[in-house]
Amino acid sequence: MSASPSDVAPTGSTGPVLLADPRVSAIPVVEDGSPLVDLAGVGLRVSSQPPPPPPGLGLPPTSTDPVPGARPGSHRLVRRTLAERLAEAETLLPDGLRLLVVEGLRPVGTQRMIHAAYRARLATERPGIATHALDRLTSRFVAPPATAPHVSGAAVDVTLADGDGRPLDLGCPVDATPEESGGACYFDAPGLDDEARHLRRVLACALVPAGLVNYPTEWWHWSFGDRYWAHVTGSPFAVHGPVAAPDHASDTAATLSPRARPGGG
Repeated sequence: MSASPSDVAPTGSTGPVLLADPRVSAIPVVEDGSPLVDLAGVGLRVSSQPPPPPPGLGLPPTSTDPVPGARPGSHRLVRRTLAERLAEAETLLPDGLRLLVVEGLRPVGTQRMIHAAYRARLATERPGIATHALDRLTSRFVAPPATAPHVSGAAVDVTLADGDGRPLDLGCPVDATPEESGGACYFDAPGLDDEARHLRRVLACALVPAGLVNYPTEWWHWSFGDRYWAHVTGSPFAVHGPVAAPDHASDTAATLSPRARPGGG
């Protein structure tokens, strides 16, 4: 039996636990060695180019290209454990809808650059803000590099597309900041139109049963195996830590293996 949207959609709450929270950063990583998989090579739709820096950070469109660790096509890579769950999630979507992955693996150099730029912007806009408050505000939108799920290949920024691959409107663009989106980036943001709210819940109805968890300040961000996943699911440890993209695409795993049930290895 498939779950209803109300059963699986992340619930709204005041003050969600964020990636800068010590309860998340204290979770140990017991690396399981799951290899990186090219999502485009296993039948999932992925944006042809990595996303540009989020708007509003003052970074030029080419800022993410020359950073250390960047490899062509690395945005298409995720851990095989995550790829298996994304493939399952796509089978749970209604006819005529598909997943569209915008970004998977992110080089740690890119993460550091985006985190620093957003943190600096917030500090400028809020003179005198305490360091802990600044860290929390920053992590609504950009995770600290030490706990960022993307640098572990354990997260995707993902939306819905129609059968022809055209992205659908889920209320605000992927990677819209809380400031630019007026808060519409939160999964359970108030004021969404009925269609956008319905599509977000359709997305959740596919991803949650497949074992992924949402970061509640970003409707598009879903992960498996990272520290935030461990926090949400109650796992005593994460299974994926930071990983570097290989020099060549041929060095990534080419196929998916039969996977355990959601929440398993």
